[in-house]
Amino acid sequence: MQARAKGVGTISTNATGSLVDLYAKCGIIKDAWRVFNKMPSQDVVIWNAMLGGCAMHGHGKEALKHFEQMCEGVQPDDIIFICPLSVHSHADLVDEGMYCYASMATDYMISVKLEHYTCMVNLLSCAGHLQEAENMVMAMPCKQHVAAWMVLLGAYRIHGNVEMAEHIAK
Repeated sequence: MQARAKGVGTISTNATGSLVDLYAKCGIIKDAWRVFNKMPSQDVVIWNAMLGGCAMHGHGKEALKHFEQMCEGVQPDDIIFICPLSVHSHADLVDEGMYCYASMATDYMISVKLEHYTCMVNLLSCAGHLQEAENMVMAMPCKQHVAAWMVLLGAYRIHGNVEMAEHIAK
């Protein structure tokens, strides 16, 4: 397939996708959307690049809006769910994040992976729901997932809960 990007001429879909990814990661979101919208079709990989760039550069609400739009026409995969879960965490949208997390399995039949658990631990921890966050870590299939424990320990420190930190450190 061929696509046309302003000032670039005709380039392959893979190259166009790479251009979207480059612009998005560099924070040139307007140009990333311009190239994205000129693509003949967008798959979950290119959507992930676009949504991740939006979220990474402070456009979380835009990322969530477009995530919903994407789900209307493209089947999400496990990787793309990391973006909205992270955005919900940074925006302190606990209920929305919990709904998104639950929808993975119920609406899209996607198995929860360690990265999703870690996003949820971060979401709950940032909102001060420390016991729920600890319960989430304890429910993880792999109890030795260092990232989730680090998120939880950091939350205990931020929220001044030394007793809980000492408890799980044992």
